[in-house]
Amino acid sequence: MASIFSKIAAGEIPSYKVAADDKHYAFLDINPVAPGHVLVIPRKETDYIFDIDDKEYQEYTLFAKRVAQALKEAMPCKRIGVAVMGLEVPHAHIHLIPMNSESDMNFKSKVTLPAEEMEAIAAAIAKKFDELNKA
Repeated sequence: MASIFSKIAAGEIPSYKVAADDKHYAFLDINPVAPGHVLVIPRKETDYIFDIDDKEYQEYTLFAKRVAQALKEAMPCKRIGVAVMGLEVPHAHIHLIPMNSESDMNFKSKVTLPAEEMEAIAAAIAKKFDELNKA
């Protein structure tokens, strides 16, 4: 049975997509710790990130890096925080979180954003991703 993230990447469940290619998918977390909180997944379902083979892992992290660069331009901040926890969904995923202080990475504190704001954030990140990857 496919994970919820595989269903999102396949378009079976709606998401706020920010970037995608044939091997990866990036979308806004629907329970973000900060506006612009993105999840980056490999389309190939693997439960534990460090079980991904080396070549695919390199491609995955480089894709996440490009998403982080677009995210930083779309959501001005000091840094993009990175977290890999992976216990809540059995599908490897990288959290990318705009941050201005370390407290912005508090996973016990969630923000609620209206759908219109989520759509605007996703569109801004997607636009920056496309611009950066055409260069």
